[in-house]
Amino acid sequence: MAQLVDRLARWALPLGIVASGIQYSMYNVEGGQRAVIFDRIRGVNPETVGEGTHFLLPWLQRAIIYDVRVRPRNISTMTGSKDMQMVSLTLRVLHRPEYAYLPTIWKTLGMDYDDRVLPSIGNEVLKAIVAQFDASELITQRELVSTRIRDDLVKRSAEFNIVLEDVSITHLTFGKEFTTAVEQKQIAQQEAERARFIVEKAEQEKLAAIIRAEGDATAADLISKAIAKAGQGLVDLRRIEASKEIAVTLSGAKNVTYLPGGTGNNLLLNLENN
Repeated sequence: MAQLVDRLARWALPLGIVASGIQYSMYNVEGGQRAVIFDRIRGVNPETVGEGTHFLLPWLQRAIIYDVRVRPRNISTMTGSKDMQMVSLTLRVLHRPEYAYLPTIWKTLGMDYDDRVLPSIGNEVLKAIVAQFDASELITQRELVSTRIRDDLVKRSAEFNIVLEDVSITHLTFGKEFTTAVEQKQIAQQEAERARFIVEKAEQEKLAAIIRAEGDATAADLISKAIAKAGQGLVDLRRIEASKEIAVTLSGAKNVTYLPGGTGNNLLLNLENN
C-alpha cells in the first residue's frame, strides 16, 4: 500500500501538469460565434474557426472569439438638405461581420469593428444623400431616399467586410423654421378650404332661393288659373270655409255667447245649416 501511495504521489504532479495542459489547449466556439487564432510565431491564422470544441497550443496560440449574430445599431446625424433646411435623421441598421474575413477584421479593426466603422460611414452617406433632396422631397420621396441610403451604405460597409442585413429610417425631423412654415401652409390651406366651402354654400342657398321663388310663382299661377276657371263659386266656397273656421274658434271662447249672422240669425247655426 505504501508503495502504491508513493507511485501515485510521484505521478500526481506530472498528471496534474498534463491535465492542466489539456484544459488550456481546448476552447469552445458556441453557436453564433466564430474564432480567430493568433499565433505568436506566424501571426493571425487566415482561416476562421467554426462552432465546436477545438485545440490549440497553450501560450503559443490564442483564440479570439467573435459574436457573428446580427446586431442592431442606430446612427444619428444632423445635416442640411438641398434647400438649406436642417434635417435630423436616425438610421437603424442590422449588421454582422463577414465570416470569412474575420482574420482581416481582427488585424485592421479589432473587436469593436462596428464602433469604428458604422458611425463614420453612416454619417458620410446620410449627409451625401440628404444634400441631394429638398426638404419637401425628403417627405414625399421617403422610400427613394431610404433606398439610396441603403444602397450606398451597403457598398461602403462591404469595403470593411461588414454585411448590412437591413437599413431603415426610423426618425426624420426638420428645423423649427421649416416646421413653422409647414404649419402655416397647412393653416392657409385649411382657411382656403373653409372660404371655398362658404362660397359654395352661398351659391347653393342662392340656387335654392331661386328654385323656391320659381315654385311659388308657378303655384300662384296655377291658383290664379284655377280661380279664373272655377269662377265665383270657388270664391264663395273659400269664404264659407273661412267663416266656418272663425265661427268654430269663437264658439269655443268662454266670453262669446252669441254669434251674429249676416241676416240677424246665429252665424254658427247658419254655417252648420249650410
